[in-house]
Amino acid sequence: MVDLLLRAEHSRRLLLLRILDDTTDLGPAWELLSEAQRLAPSVVDTLFRYPQTGMWLATALRRLRGAGHLDEPPLWVVLSHISALAAAAALRAELDFAIEVPVWQGFAPLPTLGSAELPVSERWSMATVRAESGHAVVEASGTTVALPLPRDSPAPGWHPVRRLTVGPSERRLEVTLEDVDPFRTYPQPTGPHPLSEEAAGQWREVLKQAWEVLSREQPGSAEAMRRGVFSLTPTPATERFRPRSVTAGDAFGGIEASEPDDAVQLAVTLVHEFQHTKLGGLLHLAPLVSDSTDRSPELWYAPWRDDPRPLAGLLQGIYAFIGITDFWRTHRTAHAGRTVMAHFEFALWREHVMTAMDQVHRHPHLTPLGAALLDTLRNRCVGWLKEPVPEEQLALAGLCVADHAARWRAHHLRPSPSGVAETVRAWLSGASGPPPELATTPEVVPDPSARWLDSLAMLVRHRLDSQDGGPASPEDPEKADAEVTGALPADAFLAAGDATAARDAYVAQLTTDRPPAGAWAGLGQALRISGHAPRAAHLLGRHPERARAVHDALARAAHPAPDPIRLATWLGSPPASR
Repeated sequence: MVDLLLRAEHSRRLLLLRILDDTTDLGPAWELLSEAQRLAPSVVDTLFRYPQTGMWLATALRRLRGAGHLDEPPLWVVLSHISALAAAAALRAELDFAIEVPVWQGFAPLPTLGSAELPVSERWSMATVRAESGHAVVEASGTTVALPLPRDSPAPGWHPVRRLTVGPSERRLEVTLEDVDPFRTYPQPTGPHPLSEEAAGQWREVLKQAWEVLSREQPGSAEAMRRGVFSLTPTPATERFRPRSVTAGDAFGGIEASEPDDAVQLAVTLVHEFQHTKLGGLLHLAPLVSDSTDRSPELWYAPWRDDPRPLAGLLQGIYAFIGITDFWRTHRTAHAGRTVMAHFEFALWREHVMTAMDQVHRHPHLTPLGAALLDTLRNRCVGWLKEPVPEEQLALAGLCVADHAARWRAHHLRPSPSGVAETVRAWLSGASGPPPELATTPEVVPDPSARWLDSLAMLVRHRLDSQDGGPASPEDPEKADAEVTGALPADAFLAAGDATAARDAYVAQLTTDRPPAGAWAGLGQALRISGHAPRAAHLLGRHPERARAVHDALARAAHPAPDPIRLATWLGSPPASR
């Protein structure tokens, strides 16, 4: 399957190159590239299969059509990258030539080979690459950088592309540790940033360990990755348990990833992003959703995101997190030792993925292929839901699943304004319950302030990892929230299992001038676990947006702030009869 997708991607990139040639004058670069292809066609084929080449082609065409950002490089720099590609092809084909290539913030990158560092002051400029009788140089501003032989050797002013080879010969993974190609980052290009030898060595070691995990526990996926992953772009480490990774449909085979916490996290990242890679390749051949979704975009709950997602984006996430769920399912039984976290992750993601699929199962905008794919994934997940998980991890996963969904609702769902206004009047008049209008279907209104909705799950991960032999988590919940960006102090009590303290802390936050939306969701979970105010717990667990909207409306009207539990209890009462 991967071979089929690779052939399709190669064909697509040649079509994009033809479009680019029809749209603009590629000048000497086209002639040099053509000569290299005549003499060494496999060299040019390899160059155009490289992920960053696909990203450049798509970026150049988008820029020619007026799309782009103010902080992106000038159009002439983007278009001139064809000269760098031609120079790289000609060097590999051992041609004699001279051509000008773009310089990005002092670096002249040559795709798949490396980058020459030059003492130029301009942010964007040009340099000349010359080759004669096997000797090659890059010249600019009176400085000459000689390219060594072999080209993957370091030399003064020359930063070669590093190639990492891990695993035994029969299961070997070969990838480029890409730190100099401008089109290695998605969605916007960035200048080269060569890694130190120490940093490159650390990546080599953690990739080796991650590949051992994948080869042992996911041999089918590992075999596919061997054929379909070509480059790994490292970025700085992020907060613990919150890695950042990204792929782009135009850069099949390229993965951008932050420095991982450990080898298992990198293994999960590779599975995650390779799922996106495969689905992106499929989408270049056949759509999963109909074009009508562009005219009437619906937004959906994606349990792995803070923001609402369109149908196509939700499908991408579903396919990626099916892969992650399958990883944890295997990992929790593949070895003795640290399995507490793996049980939790499996239980968490199988519920999240099923929630996402249930929203759009048999959606009318799915194509026959999209519907068939979703049916297949859903049937697989139904089987996973029957597999046993230890009670503690199952309960914690259920808590985090319910909490994330409720926080998302509190942020992004807006009850009917007229229903909220009528509810405020009913509250102030002493009615026995809210009016029926409050229960009408709410509108999805993206809330840009929604960030870190996974904070409770992050706090739970810190706790479980310490049980699994990882770094100790602070015993004081009031200190634990400092480890997780976006976590509320009350969240730390809830993650630690102290529902009563969490309830009191959420109530205190909800009586401030600007109560956080997520506190309504957290209060609902604390009430449910403590067994206090069951009517309020039920309302806040399923419809926290109602409590937030009515509470905010009362505050805007300068009415006294109601007790949050009393308000939620009243909102959870049967609707008042007229």
